[in-house]
Amino acid sequence: MKLEASLKHFSPQGMQISDSVKGTSPDRLTGTDIMAAMGTTSSRARFGLAAFFAKAGISKTDEQMAVQALMRHAMETAPRNVRKAAGAQFGWCMQVLAQFAFADYARSAETSAACKSCSGTGFISRHENVIKHPGIFSTDGMQIIPPKIKTELVKRTCVTCSGKGQLKARCRCGGKGEVLDRKATTEMGAPVFKTCERCSGNGFSTVPSTAAYKAITTRIDDLHVRTWTRNWKPFLESLVSTCHMEEQKADSVFQNATSVSDDARNI
Repeated sequence: MKLEASLKHFSPQGMQISDSVKGTSPDRLTGTDIMAAMGTTSSRARFGLAAFFAKAGISKTDEQMAVQALMRHAMETAPRNVRKAAGAQFGWCMQVLAQFAFADYARSAETSAACKSCSGTGFISRHENVIKHPGIFSTDGMQIIPPKIKTELVKRTCVTCSGKGQLKARCRCGGKGEVLDRKATTEMGAPVFKTCERCSGNGFSTVPSTAAYKAITTRIDDLHVRTWTRNWKPFLESLVSTCHMEEQKADSVFQNATSVSDDARNI
């Protein structure tokens, strides 16, 4: 059984009245078998299991545990140039890199964040001239009573998020990773799709490395962009790859544990 299939045990369904018969095969895995396999996976690949559960949104504790494990890994494997540039702020820098790396690893088309333009409120407040009374004019256009205009604080719907207060990481392709190739469609006479150039087929935008660079420069002012691109950025990308590798390791351990349960049940 794949690790992804275990997520359904964290969201049990309600009672369903049906005339269908439940699976009663002696070879099927029970909830106890799944929990035992998770315990085995936790003991052998705790980092990968915590990272996977945190990405799936199972618990906030798993996210904290995964970030801490990734931070320890970063402190152990950081290149010499990164250590030298970080100096006394090395621990803090590794924590920031671990947080950004995990955010990039756990990112999906459904990932959302508060809109920076409206601070998540959905509205933008600004002072505008408000007409309290339009005034009175004669038929000749002569002003009899002047209009009353006051400057007040007015709330307007945020244009960036359309009043939702949240911005999703979903690409313009709708999270599918592919868009309609209009030129090829016209030539073929049938819909032809191509990989979305904006998200490279991921379906969502990745966390820009410039955000991590700006966060690091709040304490390391003399960190040049060239140094970041040459030394720090590849290290940040390697941390993201580490999360994926640990998840694959946890998936492999979980599959082996569930296959052992199957073999033991067949004996």
